[in-house]
Amino acid sequence: MYKNLAAAFAAACCFLAFPVFSVGAQTPPPLKVGFVYVTPLTDAGWVHQHDEGRKAMLAALNRPGLPARVTSTFVENVAEGPDAERVIRDLARQGHKLIITPSFGYMEPTLTVAREFPDVRFESITGYKTAANVAIANARYYEGRYLAGIAAGRMTRSHLVGYVAGFPIPEVVQGINAFTLGMRSVDPKAQVRVIWLQSWFDPARERDAAMVLMDQGADVLAFHTASNAVMVAAQQRGKLAVAYHSDMRSVAPQAQIVSVKHEWGAYYTRRARAVLDGSWSSGSVWGGIREGMIQVGDFGPRVGSAVREEVRARQQEIAEGRLHPFYSLHGVRDNAGKTVIAAGQTLSDQEILAMNWLVEGVTAQPPRR
Repeated sequence: MYKNLAAAFAAACCFLAFPVFSVGAQTPPPLKVGFVYVTPLTDAGWVHQHDEGRKAMLAALNRPGLPARVTSTFVENVAEGPDAERVIRDLARQGHKLIITPSFGYMEPTLTVAREFPDVRFESITGYKTAANVAIANARYYEGRYLAGIAAGRMTRSHLVGYVAGFPIPEVVQGINAFTLGMRSVDPKAQVRVIWLQSWFDPARERDAAMVLMDQGADVLAFHTASNAVMVAAQQRGKLAVAYHSDMRSVAPQAQIVSVKHEWGAYYTRRARAVLDGSWSSGSVWGGIREGMIQVGDFGPRVGSAVREEVRARQQEIAEGRLHPFYSLHGVRDNAGKTVIAAGQTLSDQEILAMNWLVEGVTAQPPRR
């Protein structure tokens, strides 16, 4: 009897050690994910952060030694408009089943191509129009801007901050306003002077604008453009600056106060996984500090411990829902004197998304795009 049991046990172990594969079974082809980048890929900035997200997605969904579940392609320096539509269409024709288009001006080209390829899923980053196969996502940049404004307000000595801005779309206006409110919460005399470039990426003009603002007395700079030119200019002139999109201490080691950094890896991983398992659906995501899509940190050496701790404490309050940049105890006026946030009120998401005014303390008006 025992001999028979031993033999049976040995046979079972052998069976478990050598799994049987069905004849003709094949590994499914990987999901091809395409990315379209509005500027050249550099070592910091808007496009850099999305490319870091692409890499994080690949690392999360693929395993060493196993067939790839996801592959990716990116096309850089694609102008908004007809060029974008052509590139997006080419990616769809090449078999990419998930296409990610991270620029506001890609919204309409993405929708056009999506109608032609209903079996392809599209992620329009910073867009506001959805379709059955087009989802939208954005980050609450204004949360990070408010915190950066607190740091800038503590660091400025001239009470004047220069702000180099791309286009006057709502997310840029939100950022300027939140930054100014953050500054004036700790320095009520603070002023923000804006130069509009009508361009996302033009390093020479970004630098020129930064120089003009410093010549006008700004000792701290902020920006909403896609290169690191403003940071480099501040470093060269011995001024201070807030990095945007990425940590930029590598080019501005003494100038950087803090960075407002975007994190896209978790979102891209989640959306690619949804395509793989068939659960992808259209929708809208607007995440911020609580969701890990915005992080403020990377303090420079000229920022003391008290300022660091103050910013971190306010960041925790935003994450916990105890602080909102667009809440006001006493009310807020725009720079034309009109009340835009009533006393004791918080702006709704719809009001924030439609923001077309600049807050008191900003010495500019948003021009028409």
